Amino acid sequence: METVQSTPQLVRALKLRDLVLFNLVAVLGLRHLGTTAKFGPGSLLMWLIAAVFFFVPQGLAVIELSSRFPKEGGIYFWTKHAFGEGHGFLCGWCYWINNVLYYPNLLISAAVIATYVFGKGESGLSDKWAYVLPVTLGALWVATAINIAGLGAGKWLQNAGGLGTYIPGLILIFLGVYGALTGHAANQLDATTLTPDLRLDKEHLPALNLLASIAFAFAGLELASTMGDEVENPRRNLPRAIFISAPLIAVAYILGTAAVLWWLPNKEVNVVSGFLQAVKIGADNISPGLGWIAPLCAALYTVGNIGGVGAWLIGPARVAFVIGLDRYFPKAFGAVHPRWRTPYVAILVQATLATVFLLLSVLGKDTKVEDVYLILLDTQILIYFIPYLYLFLVFLIHRRRGENAADVVLAPGGKIGGWFVGLSGMIITLFAMIIATIPPPDTESALLFRLKVIGGALGFILIGGVIYWRAKSKQ
Repeated sequence: METVQSTPQLVRALKLRDLVLFNLVAVLGLRHLGTTAKFGPGSLLMWLIAAVFFFVPQGLAVIELSSRFPKEGGIYFWTKHAFGEGHGFLCGWCYWINNVLYYPNLLISAAVIATYVFGKGESGLSDKWAYVLPVTLGALWVATAINIAGLGAGKWLQNAGGLGTYIPGLILIFLGVYGALTGHAANQLDATTLTPDLRLDKEHLPALNLLASIAFAFAGLELASTMGDEVENPRRNLPRAIFISAPLIAVAYILGTAAVLWWLPNKEVNVVSGFLQAVKIGADNISPGLGWIAPLCAALYTVGNIGGVGAWLIGPARVAFVIGLDRYFPKAFGAVHPRWRTPYVAILVQATLATVFLLLSVLGKDTKVEDVYLILLDTQILIYFIPYLYLFLVFLIHRRRGENAADVVLAPGGKIGGWFVGLSGMIITLFAMIIATIPPPDTESALLFRLKVIGGALGFILIGGVIYWRAKSKQ
């Protein structure tokens, strides 16, 4: 029997404009341009493949489920409704705990990019934990404080983050177009190089690790739906926001990667700050007087990443909030702040755990910033995509049941379209999870890499299982 709890009153503060910018800051990460451009021109085709077989199915599945169940908790509520509380908890736990890994990953990127604001991008400062750690933790707790103060205030951080993310992307694309019209590409761009080499031999298999980040880069359209009870007219605005923001995101990723490849040889691309390297080279190529463009983009991107942290604080906190109402998390998780009407306990716990994990992840004097970034990325891919398997399964379950109310926005194509959305989404999700366990090139110890990535993911899942078992026993 499901545990039924009354939901405390929440404020419907998010409008269509806020949701569009929220989707941009939640999904679009310009740091992914460096990761994929390093793979070479073949990554452009992989962006297109991921867009068709993962991003579009993801968007259509979220649109249909959010219009069917515009409830607080989003993907947790959908999974619990379709498969019961046990599966709902596993889905919600993975979705929530994943962010313990995501904040450090996102903020390490912000700290690295911020060095370009002060002209220190090539100074080696970004490799020093004495700089990276304080900046990362400071930004995390600033975003935490703003979002505890209320969604009405916090949404402006996310809105600024959406603009701060997209404007540098547009500048990069403009510089890429200028380069294509006036000069020669830094990489050979022809039918041979644009076709990705996906041979599964020893030489090429490690390079596939970089491609797992493509599917991960497209993930996140479901985040806004976790705040269904805080959205103005959610059954209408949640789907509309995806229809508007999804094409903008796909264009930024594909054309942005092309711009990086135009200005930089792929072997010289930094996996964290590659897009900013391209902005700097492209601006200098136009005129030495445009040297201010790269620091401006770095400053905007830093704001964008802090906004991204805010988005990924408040969304999963709503999942933990609803799990708290269901009594699988401590009762305090289901409380809202008496003044600001936010699930402040869930937000504070997330930020605290993220701080602890970041400190633990950098133990060891020889730990490299880039190594930590890649390990965090691959571990969170494994955890984060478990809810995505549920997303597509739940989509297929409700399609089969035929529970189609008049106001549900159905994915097009009838039964065939429904099967395409569900199956292609699941296949790409599983592929990305498998690829995430493959060490990147030049990894000193492949075994140690797998132990950290797979062992870390299984450890977090096991902790969730223990929490669920204890809560179930008490009930």
